[in-house]
Amino acid sequence: MRLHRLLLPCLGVLLLLAAGPGVFAAAAPEASTVVMAKDFMFAPTSITVAAGSTVTWTNKDDEPHTVVSAEGLFRSAALDTDESFSFRFDKPGTYRYTCSIHPRMVGTIVVH
Repeated sequence: MRLHRLLLPCLGVLLLLAAGPGVFAAAAPEASTVVMAKDFMFAPTSITVAAGSTVTWTNKDDEPHTVVSAEGLFRSAALDTDESFSFRFDKPGTYRYTCSIHPRMVGTIVVH
């Protein structure tokens, strides 16, 4: 009886290992990256993330800013100080964005 209790947990571990690494993929946390709008700039101006990552833009200026995709993929409302906007990038590609209020504020997200 004691041998059975010792082997049963080991059998479960062996089954998980035999199933391969894909078993644990669903439990992996989603990557998240923060971009700041500060001093009338996006910082960093260019980032690279993995597909499935979420990027969050946070306004740290005293003036409102927006985050608008050049491709029309996403568009935030005007963000006041300390407000944020997030978007999940599921497909690889290069995504450019700007602040529609201050068009010289630009940035790029590269998704692999």
